[in-house]
Amino acid sequence: MLTPHGGILQDLIERDFPKKAAFIEESATLKSINLTDRQLCDLELILNGGFSPLTGFNTKADYESICDNMRLASGQIWSIPITLDVSEETAKSFSEGERIVLRDPRDDAPLAIITVADVYKPNKQEEAKKVFRGDPEHPAIRYLLDTAGDYYIGGELDAISLPKHYDYTEFRKTPAQLRSEFQSRHWNKVVAFQTRNPMHRAHRELTVRAAKDKLANLLIHPVVGLTKPGDIDHHTRVKVYQEIIKKYPNGMARLSLLPLAMRMAGDREAVWHAIIRKNYGATHFIVGRDHAGPGSNSKGVDFYGPYDAQTLVEKFASELEIEVVPFRMVTYLPDEERYSPIDLVPAGTKTCSISGTELRKRLRDGTEIPEWFSYPEVVKILRTAHPPRPAQGFALYLSGLPFSGVHALSYALQATFNQFQAGRHITLIDDSNLNKESLPFVVSELVRSGAGVIIAPATDILDAAQYSTLKKSVSKAGSFITVSIDTKLDVCKANDRSGFFSTEAGEKAVSIYQTIEDAELSADLTEHYSINVAIQKIVLYLEDQGFFKF
Repeated sequence: MLTPHGGILQDLIERDFPKKAAFIEESATLKSINLTDRQLCDLELILNGGFSPLTGFNTKADYESICDNMRLASGQIWSIPITLDVSEETAKSFSEGERIVLRDPRDDAPLAIITVADVYKPNKQEEAKKVFRGDPEHPAIRYLLDTAGDYYIGGELDAISLPKHYDYTEFRKTPAQLRSEFQSRHWNKVVAFQTRNPMHRAHRELTVRAAKDKLANLLIHPVVGLTKPGDIDHHTRVKVYQEIIKKYPNGMARLSLLPLAMRMAGDREAVWHAIIRKNYGATHFIVGRDHAGPGSNSKGVDFYGPYDAQTLVEKFASELEIEVVPFRMVTYLPDEERYSPIDLVPAGTKTCSISGTELRKRLRDGTEIPEWFSYPEVVKILRTAHPPRPAQGFALYLSGLPFSGVHALSYALQATFNQFQAGRHITLIDDSNLNKESLPFVVSELVRSGAGVIIAPATDILDAAQYSTLKKSVSKAGSFITVSIDTKLDVCKANDRSGFFSTEAGEKAVSIYQTIEDAELSADLTEHYSINVAIQKIVLYLEDQGFFKF
């Protein structure tokens, strides 16, 4: 078994009860920082030794050396900055040498105390360029520039306790625990497999081949911290992993979960992943095609080359010590009923494959997913988490000026949908029950539960920022469909018998209203028969998208 990165596993978990009690008592007297979700993941891996040799958040010297050279100031390889970012206001309230308690945002529990070594303002543009290659569409750069605080705090940590988890605790092993388990099982060589996606037969095949090739055992080590936005939730994935692990030869593989906040940093992240797996006791690490890459930008340009990760990890192989196992794509040969590495398949041989896009389509449509591709137990889990379109929820947002016909259309749609839709509840949210602050959460939860939601702010319409927040939130739970009601202002005023447009609220509604440019549908409700036309257009669209079947 390899020694941890830097020679010592920096397991900071305080097991001396009097010392831990003293830290807890001290924490009650200190200023606090409530950690973000990313910081919480980073803290756990600092404390449990997964980030060895780190014993705290990066100081300015380490941060700049990582960005410039992919090394700590001491010279040891480290490719991703691990920073405690805070707002300017928070940063100015702390000073060097001060001790600050870091708290779990979920229950306010004290997790560690940081002794401030320095407080510094990073050059985020340089960090974006050097660490993530500078494309503003890269998810890590968007997080860096739009979400992360503008100041960083560096310093050593005194541990109080690890963050508390209530799910899959039997699979949440620390590096020390896994290393001990490998020793007790006499696993001298361990191949680690990184994944943030469900696993299917091809993944099982390629990992078994890697283990046999290296005469090693397998560590299936999926990420259950933060991954790429839009990825399948970790609960669904872990259920899949629990089924997949049963399909390996007895005693070959072990499942353990990694609470990592991925940055999707491609080649730099692959080096980071290799270091982490070495700390967890692996001797070999499978590096895949476009490893930890977020795909491509809106112009179709890939953020990273397909083999950049393998190249960079190989460059540092002698220092990292962990051996790289290149990912070998496999494909199914239907005539032989087996999988084979794609580079060993003779020309002209019939092959079968299903892409991620095709898999999502089959889940959405409820069409067959063949057993050669995935195990029935896995497919059942995925279908439960991702039901076909007729069972999925959706939100229909009606965007229009007050008195444009939004109110009448919303009631007509609700009645129409309920007339022929069995099994899906249809909820109408209008001015009578619209709360702008809670709207994104409420609609998202309804859609996630499979309901159909019609949102019709007849007078108290949403501004551009509120609309954007609503759409972004709901889109994470299901489909968000916008119908732009383009009835002209003079027609709306003619329909206004209450004098609304002459009030301050009416003037405000007109000033913030704008036609939605990315609306899926549009309708002009000027004529008395227009509502019937709009209903037909909307119903046909929903049928075409698979939400209704007639």
